This record gives sequence, C-alpha cells and structure tokens, in this order.
Amino acid sequence: MPEVLKAPLVVEFPFTRSLGPVQSAFLTGLRERVVLGVRTSDGRTLVPPVEYDPVTADEIHDLVEVAPTGTVTTWAWNHAPRRGQPLATPFAWALVRLDGADTALLHALDADAVRTGMRVRVRWAEERTGAITDIACFEPYDGEPGRPTGASAESAGERVTGIVAPARLDYTYSPGRAQSAYIAALSTRRTVGERCPSCRKVYVPPRGACPTCGVPTAEQVEVGPRGTVTTFCIVNIKAKNLDIEVPYVYAHIALDGAGLALHGRIGGIPYDQVRMGLRVEPVWTEGARYPDHYRPTGEPDADYDVYKELL
Repeated sequence: MPEVLKAPLVVEFPFTRSLGPVQSAFLTGLRERVVLGVRTSDGRTLVPPVEYDPVTADEIHDLVEVAPTGTVTTWAWNHAPRRGQPLATPFAWALVRLDGADTALLHALDADAVRTGMRVRVRWAEERTGAITDIACFEPYDGEPGRPTGASAESAGERVTGIVAPARLDYTYSPGRAQSAYIAALSTRRTVGERCPSCRKVYVPPRGACPTCGVPTAEQVEVGPRGTVTTFCIVNIKAKNLDIEVPYVYAHIALDGAGLALHGRIGGIPYDQVRMGLRVEPVWTEGARYPDHYRPTGEPDADYDVYKELL
C-alpha cells in the first residue's frame, strides 16, 4: 500500500466590491471615528447599517450616529488567534449593542474575562482607512455612556466608495489511499485509475468509491497515455504566476481506457485548430510530477460516438 500523502494548501484571492450610499457612509464614518447606523420607518436603529429593512424590505437611508460605547449581548472565546485576526493574544468574539442602537455589531473584544451584559467601548485603530478594521477592537469600560460627536456623513471628507477584502483559506490536504496511488503512479509517468466493480467504469483520478454506484473501488487500471479531446475552451486572460502565453487551450481529455475525462492544456498546435475528437498524448518535462501539456499524436480524429458519453 503506498504512503498516504498530505500537503499544506492555501486558497487566496482578493475580493473587490463597490459600496452603496449606506455602506459608504458607514465606512467613511469609521475612518473619522464616527459609528453610523440607519433608522427604519418604525424607529429602530440598525448597526451595522443595511440598505433594506430586514423586516419590511423597505429601502432605508436615514443615517444616525450612535455612541462608541455599548453592551455585550453574547460572545465566544477565541483561545488561539489565527493569522490575520484582530488580536494576537486570546480574545472574545462579541456581539456588542452600541448605545443608541437596536442591533448588535460583531467584533473582537480585548479582555481577560467576558460576561454577557459587560460594558465596553470602541478602541480605534491608530491608522484608519475606511474599513471595519478601523475599529481595532472593543475594550472593557466602566464609565458613563458615550455620546455621539454630532458629525454628519456629509462632513467626513472624501467618501470611501469601495473595499478590497482578502479571502484566504489555509488547510492541510490528504488525498487518501486512492489518489495517493494515482499520484505515486504519475511519478513514474503512468496514469492509474480504479474500476467500479458494479458499473465497470474506470475513474481517473480515482476517488476510492464510485460516485454513481456508491460502492468502494480497489481494482487499479492503467489508462492512456493517449486520449481524445472531448471538449475544450480557449483561455484569453493570463493567470497570475502562470508562465503560459495567451491564448491557449484547456481541454477535457478522455484517456484511452478511462470512463471519465480529466483536464489538461493542449500544446503543439495553434489554438484555433484544436477540436473535439483530436487525438493527443502527454508531454512531460524533466522532474515534473504531471504532464506539462498534451499534444496531437497525428492519428485520425476519434469518431464522435466513441467519446460522446464522456462529454
């Protein structure tokens, strides 16, 4: 049995969005140390503000300032902060209802002990850019309720009109028995799938179980190395950190003997000459763990009836 592999993986991308008038005013206010909510038609003040009443769905835009002090309504303790979180030492995630608000705002609370009903206040970040992180965190507070500054959204200077929110997921991936065997075979430039004992389809890459029949798979079957292009797309946008000139073709390729098409890049042929049914073979580079791309074999194109069930 091959060694079960594992590796750290990171999925990361920046999410850019524009802001409507309500969110723009809220984040602009935070930059100026002002917390704004929005008032509904029945007199409730929502913080953080939204553009539509969650009860009536009416559009709302009556901005009102609330105090930077408030009360903890509920909380959860974070004993081991992760990268990118507001504080590096243990803290609480708390829902805080600011004085003057009817709803609670979620943020970090820097305290050694926390309880529901605890009084807190905003700790402002030293450098503020118009983001929720302009509130560095909340901290315990036993003084008088804070008072609004009286500032208006219109007096806050240049508005914040958009934000970039980085999204990142760090995790350890283990491919399991079936895919570990698949990866081990690729290191010897072979492609191995597993056959379902019920429907007899050969799945590449193998999953350890048939997704159609739901039964375990164990019989290994070597497929390819040649295959047939079943369908494809032309890529016209250059990907970051990918040293491939555009346009290029990415295709689904049904390797000979496989019951499922896998994807790969097509090279060795002009992009506008790639077609369904094109017969291809893998091209390996020195030290590579998988084929760099697939190129035409020179064989006649496969008949559509041969691969139509693999589209």
